[in-house]
Amino acid sequence: MLKYVTTFALALGVSAGAHAQNVPIYGYVVKNTYPHDPKAFTQGLFFRDGHLYETTGRNGTSSLRKVELNTGKVLQKSDMPQEIFGEGSTPVGNDIVALTWTSQVGYVFDMKTFKLKSTFKYVGEGWGLASDAKNIYMSDGSSFIRILEPKTFKELRRIQVTHAGKPIENLNELEMVDGELFSNVWGSELILRIDPASGSVKGVINLEGLLPPAQRGTADPDAVLNGIAWDAKRKRLFVTGKLWPKLFEIDLVPQKR
Repeated sequence: MLKYVTTFALALGVSAGAHAQNVPIYGYVVKNTYPHDPKAFTQGLFFRDGHLYETTGRNGTSSLRKVELNTGKVLQKSDMPQEIFGEGSTPVGNDIVALTWTSQVGYVFDMKTFKLKSTFKYVGEGWGLASDAKNIYMSDGSSFIRILEPKTFKELRRIQVTHAGKPIENLNELEMVDGELFSNVWGSELILRIDPASGSVKGVINLEGLLPPAQRGTADPDAVLNGIAWDAKRKRLFVTGKLWPKLFEIDLVPQKR
């Protein structure tokens, strides 16, 4: 537990004493393991109609992909321009909305054809995206989540994500899971469970040991945990990382203090 408290403190920028407050902590059980393209620098991930959809990053290798879950095979792919660093993505109706890191432009793709339908602008960096029936949620690497109107992409408001009253920065890939906003914390093995109305952390998922660095098949320091997808119909939670050769279906298990 001490190791976990230390990781928690470093990754979230809070004191280990704050951990003692009543925030549930979860471990995991791996239910299934699937192949994942080890060259995919995973930025956005979601599950829709039996398939995974993924956006990848880095200049020259950014893309939008439709992926077969059981095999990891890329069934459909659209490459982004060489100068674009792709980021998070989310479904909105029959479209896929995707961000770019520093270009301050977002893309709207047709989900079936991957044809680019339109673009929109925003100020600052783009990191992660998630959506529900009413809103789009956008992270930018800070402690704030921007809430966007899904038709115009106009920013409606922002919430600050906090734990024990302190802001949590480096919020990255996002996913809406049964009314909670899940967020990777960049560079850590942690996923936060966030109240999308208030921004307060409702739980912390510790995924240490899921895929040790030695098994990631690369010495790239950016080959970190990043990628959350939720199958709402079958209640399946999928996670992976940048340049990881595997994608995992996991169940969450409450950890004893």
